[in-house]
Amino acid sequence: MSLVTLKELLAEPLEVHSAVGGFVTFDYASTEAIIKAAEHTGGKAIIMIPWGLAAGQNKPEEYLRNTLSMIRNSSAPITLHLDHGASFEECMRAIHSGFSSVMYDGSSLPMEENIANTKKVVEAAHACGVSVEGEIGHVGGAEAGALVEGGLTADSSLYTTVEEAVSFAEATGVDALAVAVGTVHGIVRGTPKLDLERLSAIRAAVKIPLVLHGGSGLTDEAFQSAVKHGINKINYFTEMSLATSAAVREFVRHCGEQPVHMMDITNHAYHKLEQLIEKQIRLFRLEEKLQQNLE
Repeated sequence: MSLVTLKELLAEPLEVHSAVGGFVTFDYASTEAIIKAAEHTGGKAIIMIPWGLAAGQNKPEEYLRNTLSMIRNSSAPITLHLDHGASFEECMRAIHSGFSSVMYDGSSLPMEENIANTKKVVEAAHACGVSVEGEIGHVGGAEAGALVEGGLTADSSLYTTVEEAVSFAEATGVDALAVAVGTVHGIVRGTPKLDLERLSAIRAAVKIPLVLHGGSGLTDEAFQSAVKHGINKINYFTEMSLATSAAVREFVRHCGEQPVHMMDITNHAYHKLEQLIEKQIRLFRLEEKLQQNLE
């Protein structure tokens, strides 16, 4: 299947009420872990790259070409998605580099400006056969998993309303819509409480895939409840990164004073990463055994 657009990838999940994970990659090994996890589960995945991460590579163009080559050689359907594009120009650079999907994030702007900017991105992206994700309401916190001391909590005054979701989707023509219903980016303080009633109302009113940003701190049951109430794409990074680093700390602690090769540490880390992504892929698509546990 290899490289596909976000619209193509989420068409089936929208119909069958399941979700696909959007996993941030930070190097070739994490990209490989995401692809292997999708292949091993017989599933699909969204590989997400913030533009700053790509631009910060030693050779950005080579890095993106190699990443695309890995995706195209996969047997699983994979979307290469720009995460939190900050401007029209940034989205266009991603499209020119081969991304099959971009997110323009104007959620912190006034609604009229967000609509105008997003519509401009949609018109250009669709002309190139590329999907677009937009966002309204505002999922606060630190994007890209920044570690904020003490953690963060959601601000209910910034949650997405049904009326906003409908008008934004109709005015912009986006292929997927990120909504704010109780989560935050990065480290969360306490346990997030999803506004499932609000989410269900948005799902009933909007006919395009819905996206959940900021999954930090959510239990397996909370993730699956979000999917059952209308979410079709789940962004997942902070917990993925922290769990992998915790596995490395435990591995090194277990080795004690005995010699250990660096390759053993990295192999352990990426094996744990692949296992976690496999679990989340199965969790998000509401596999039968997991779904029975909720009922």
